[in-house]
Order: sequence, then C-alpha cells, then structure tokens
Amino acid sequence: MRIAKPLQALIESFEKLPGIGPKSAQRLGFYLLHVPQHELDEFSRNLDRLKKDTLLCSICKNVDEKDPCVICSDPIRDKNTILVVEQPLDLIAFERSGKYKGLYHVLHGAINPLDNIGPDEIFLQLLLDRIKEPGSVLTELIIATNPTMEGEATSMYLTKEIKKMESINLKITRLGMGIPTGADLEYADDITLTQAIEGRREL
Repeated sequence: MRIAKPLQALIESFEKLPGIGPKSAQRLGFYLLHVPQHELDEFSRNLDRLKKDTLLCSICKNVDEKDPCVICSDPIRDKNTILVVEQPLDLIAFERSGKYKGLYHVLHGAINPLDNIGPDEIFLQLLLDRIKEPGSVLTELIIATNPTMEGEATSMYLTKEIKKMESINLKITRLGMGIPTGADLEYADDITLTQAIEGRREL
C-alpha cells in the first residue's frame, strides 16, 4: 500500500526516535491525522522552540532556559557537594526524589571505547576544572554514573584523574546500595535513589 508522501515523511521521522519501531511510528503518524489542526500547530511550535529556547548551563551542563541554570544559581543549594550524572534525565530523577540538595555535573554520556567516546567527547574536563577552581568550597564528589561497564569506566577514569591532582583534598564517593548493576538511573524509583544516596561509599 502506498502511503501519502507527507505522512510517510513523518513516519520516517518518528522511526529515528529511540524506542520507536516502524509500527509505532505508523500508529503515531496516523494518530496525528485525526488531531485538530490547532493542536498540531502547537506541537510544531514546541518542537521549533526546543533548540532555540534551551541551552546548556555553562557550569554544570544541565539543560535550562537560562545560564547559569536554576540549580547552580540557587543560593540555598549545598555548594560543598557535586553529584555527577551521565544525562539530564538522571538529574531529574534525583531532583524528583527530593533527598539531594547539592550541585550537579552532567557529563552527557560515558566513556565507551567501542563507540569511540573518550573523555574528550563528554564534559569531563569541565568537571575537573570545577574541582580545581580557586576558592572552591567543594568537599565531596558523588559519582552517580550508571552501574554499567561504561559508567564504571567513567567513574574509574574520573577518580584516577582527581587523585593525581596535588593539594586537592576531596572525598570521592560512589552510589551505594539500591541501584542494580546494568540498570539506568532514569528508571529508578524514589526509594531506590534515596537508598543509593544514603549508602554511597568512598572510593
């Protein structure tokens, strides 16, 4: 069966999204045919503004509408602690738990040699620069990368680089109990994340 070109183009766009297969893409495309035009226009405007109206915080690399982001510019946040996560979705998960009140650093990935992703392809150097910043009051770095091979490799690399720094007296901890090996943080529930924060261990 031949599908109209505008609809086929939309289906192909949906297929490029993570977790969307050909059948799901077709269902979404045909569903949107029945949506009122004003809702489609709003959907289109939201997509158009996605890149234009968001940016990465120059301090922590979180996604926000302003720089620095609302977390980095919040005077109430604990400046002594930085929690390192792989993706903005992980940050959102910790914020949802409501148990962590410090600062963050979003790497936007993890070291993965098989995909040619090294330390320079993620925001690791920016984090190391934050740690070395003169006048820093940082006392603890919590590494909350995913408990996967890539997350562990990133954690090990980061720990090694920090321990090479002279005159840096920093407690480095890793998330403890609660996060099963091979799991993604964005799917963890609030209780699991709370246990992980409270049960972190020093490296």
